Amino acid sequence: MRKSFIILLALLLAACSSGISEKDHRQKEKGTTWNNSEAKTFLLVGVDSRGEADSRSDTIMLARYEPKEERVKLVSIMRDSYVEIPNYEKGYHKLNHAYFLGGTELLSQTIEENFQIKVDHSVVIDFEGFANILNAVAPDGLEVDVPAAMIEDMNMNIEPGKNFLNGEQLLDYVRFRHDDEYDYGRVKRQQEVLALLKEELKNHMTSIEGIAKSPEMMKMMMANVDTDLHIDQMFAMATSVLLNPITDIETMRIPVDDSFVDKNSPHAGAVLDMDYEENISALKQFFEGKNVTEVNGQP
Repeated sequence: MRKSFIILLALLLAACSSGISEKDHRQKEKGTTWNNSEAKTFLLVGVDSRGEADSRSDTIMLARYEPKEERVKLVSIMRDSYVEIPNYEKGYHKLNHAYFLGGTELLSQTIEENFQIKVDHSVVIDFEGFANILNAVAPDGLEVDVPAAMIEDMNMNIEPGKNFLNGEQLLDYVRFRHDDEYDYGRVKRQQEVLALLKEELKNHMTSIEGIAKSPEMMKMMMANVDTDLHIDQMFAMATSVLLNPITDIETMRIPVDDSFVDKNSPHAGAVLDMDYEENISALKQFFEGKNVTEVNGQP
């Protein structure tokens, strides 16, 4: 699974080279240098559609690549987290509202200011494109356990239990939230499908036929991925991954258990009102081994 994660990362990075000239202003702000020994934190955003004015961020993750430790740390941030959005007239709103208001730039700033974590680069993935990629990587589908409630809600023409779902069906599967687990179930299913996809990618990239079809996959991803990474940075990172193979993958979720309450905001609706000190401390400990007092510079 770790090797297939590297393959998935490589495919993503290759796809990011699309449309470089259209993103020059963002790349200049981020810079074009790359330190192969320095940890980098990426904002990964899954959206319903890229480039549209009313596009919503459905999945928000931080991925920290640590070349010295040969490790990747993944953090899923619940989209309903009640956060303070910079320069927003009402102050607080759901985290994904920051993307709605100002794209990855405002979302990155919101995460940085609320959780005291520096975001180095961002990657936006179109969910519809993700379905196309799934169909290309796993033409026979991926096997998952589909409950009857989901089948009824999504109007799927299948029986409850184990089923092989295609890309479009898997997109419904990971986005389903009309059950007792709500968004927490979505996070679990996203992780499940990602793990299955990594295995498929590993099998795909170790076969002659799969390697031959790789350019087609690259083109598909290039059409559905947007990033502020410069082409030089991507090549440097690819070199870093080769020199420092990823041997460990760690995951967590924000807000952490028992650190938040469900709340109803007059202007934002149902939100997760969290204990910021506890979650900043947990995130810092996870990423950097620091507690909140160390972050704030207090004794």
